[in-house]
Parts: sequence; C-alpha cells; structure tokens
Amino acid sequence: MVESIDIALRFIAIGSSLLLLILLLAGAVRTSIKVPLAGLLLGAMAYLLNSSPAIREFLPLFRFADLLSLTVPFWLWLFARRLFEKEPDRGLFWALVAIQLICWYFGSFQPWSRPVGFYVIHLVGLALVIDLIRVAIADLDDDLIEKRRMIRLWLPIFVGLQSGGVLIFEMVQGQALSIAWVQMVNAGLIVLLTLFAGLALLTPDPELLVQSSDSPVPTPSAKNALSTSELVLKEKLDGLMAERFYRTPGLTIAGLADHLEVPEHRLRALINKGLGHRNFSAFLNGHRIAEARAILADKAKVDVPVLTIAMDLGYNSLATFNRAFRAESGTTPSDYRREKIGQILDQN
Repeated sequence: MVESIDIALRFIAIGSSLLLLILLLAGAVRTSIKVPLAGLLLGAMAYLLNSSPAIREFLPLFRFADLLSLTVPFWLWLFARRLFEKEPDRGLFWALVAIQLICWYFGSFQPWSRPVGFYVIHLVGLALVIDLIRVAIADLDDDLIEKRRMIRLWLPIFVGLQSGGVLIFEMVQGQALSIAWVQMVNAGLIVLLTLFAGLALLTPDPELLVQSSDSPVPTPSAKNALSTSELVLKEKLDGLMAERFYRTPGLTIAGLADHLEVPEHRLRALINKGLGHRNFSAFLNGHRIAEARAILADKAKVDVPVLTIAMDLGYNSLATFNRAFRAESGTTPSDYRREKIGQILDQN
C-alpha cells in the first residue's frame, strides 16, 4: 500500500515537472532564472525515478539518472541565489560541481571509494542547502518585493524539510533512503515543492521572474500614479533624505518607518512600486553613493580618507562601501577620485 502511494506521488510530481518545464521554456522568464530552474526540474525528475527501487529496476540508464539527480542541490541553490539577487562566486560553484562529479565517478565505478564519495556528496549538498536558507533569511528585512519576501519565508521550510531532511537522514543511515514510509513522505514533499513552483510559473510575476536588479527602474505613469497619501509620504521621505538621514549607521526600513511614523508595509510599497527599488539597501546606496561621488570629486576634500567618507555615510566597513560604490559606479572610490580630480586639474 505504502509503495503504491509512493509510486503514484512520484509520477504525479514527474508529470507536474514536465508541464512546468514546458511552461518555463515557452515563457518570458529571464535566462538567469530559466537555466537553473530547468536544471532543477530535470534533476528532480531523475531523482524521483532513480531513488525508487520499484522504478529503478526498469530504468536502463540508472547511472545517468543518478548523476542528474546529484545536480538537484546545485540547481536549487543557484536558482534561489539568483531569485534573491545574490549571484554566487563562479569559481566556488564550479569547484563544488567538480568535487561532486569526481565523487560520483569513483562511487559508481570504483567500489573501494564508495563510502567516502557518499558522505562527501551529501556534505556538499547539505552545505548548499544551509547556505540557501542563510541567504533567504539574512536579507528578508532588506527585500522590498512582497511576493519574494513570502518565498524567503516558505522556501527554507520546504527545502529544509525535503532536501536537508533527506541528506541528513541518509548520512545517519549510511545509505540511500530504503524505508518505504520515509520514501512516501519524501515523494509527498517533492509534490508540494512542485506545486509551490507551479504557482509562480503559471502566473509569472514580472518583478520575480522577468525583471532583475539591473532592469530599468520603472517610472510611475498615469495608470499607477501615486495616491494622495503616498504623495504625502514621498514628500516626507524626500525631506528626510534631503536632511541626509540616510547617513544613520545601521539604518533599516523598520527604523526609517518608525521615524516617519508610518506602517512599515506602506513605506516598503512606496520605495518598491513608487520609486522602483527592489531592495532597501539599493535605495540607501542610491543616496549614499551620490553624496560619495560629490565628495570624491571635490578638490578641497582630496585629503579626506576614503574610510572616513564611508563611515560618515553610514557604512559599517570600508569593504561594504567599496562593494556598493563599485556596483553603482563600476569603479573603486579611489579610482573615481583620481579620475575626477585629474579632469579638474586638466581643465585648469
């Protein structure tokens, strides 16, 4: 009975994944999201086939399916990282992929190394799951897109229960899932994850899946013009920024909302939909870097250390300031200062 339910759930998940894959490939989802999501769906289908003993005996290419199923944690991690606009280091990514491939090869064709490969593969996968959960939760307050904030809350729960739970369970057991009821629960969680992804793909939200952090900032039109209350709030916000309140160290959107005496969700909506910012840090950096450019291009302030500028603007470290400045200007603060001061001297 349990085995029959397990197989039924697996085929439901496989059918749903195939449908989602077709919708994904035909849709307007941006490539950076489409590639890892397609890989995730293919890997999940391979895992569903390969991890069931009842199905695997009828699968002639089980080793290929096994390899494809090992990519699931990577695609899931890359998809979440890009959805949350935290592009991972490519060197680290490919190094981990290489480790997994080497472990898979020796585990499949060199029986003597199978136990080591088994645990290394699981540890790498678990590390990716932990990093996904960390990134989702760490930037929750900074995220201004309401639907993505909901994903940050629910995705770690699903991923922790399914991927994290399976990896830990298998490491404790020292082998792949073999208990019938555990396999059934695992298949059920995969069905829930598939439905979770389907809700996003069936009605793709431009802010989540089409637009990215470098997309043009939308300007309010007659159709989505600010309401009277939003105009009043924007005026108060502009006034506060003109007073350089953005220099406040450790400023959060909750702190800014408290200072403006407005509900946090109203301020989030204004900065996101009214001003076109996807993250609160991007809003702050827009003001901070604009002032930084003015200071760095001022010949009278040429001796002011970059670290002092960073701290005065509210950054907690020089490294954080340098990253934000490079993201906004495409160069380092020191190089920007050298270029601008040089232009002034050449004109004189």
